[in-house]
Amino acid sequence: MESINITLHAKDDAQIEAVKAFMKALKIKFEISKEKTFVLSSEQQKVLDSQIGLDKKHYKDADVVYTDLKNKYGL
Repeated sequence: MESINITLHAKDDAQIEAVKAFMKALKIKFEISKEKTFVLSSEQQKVLDSQIGLDKKHYKDADVVYTDLKNKYGL
């Protein structure tokens, strides 16, 4: 069985409950995620787009930076 992602833009909790009842009536397994989606401004998108082709040797992985900071400040 293949999984698909569906985004629901409900106006209120009653609509969410109605969709849940519908899915249960059809015996379709589902899960609800509380992740919030976000939208980038055009300026933010331009910054990200400009970084796509840059040389990766000039950057450090976020995990490496985090580990370095922890070690430096004894966290």
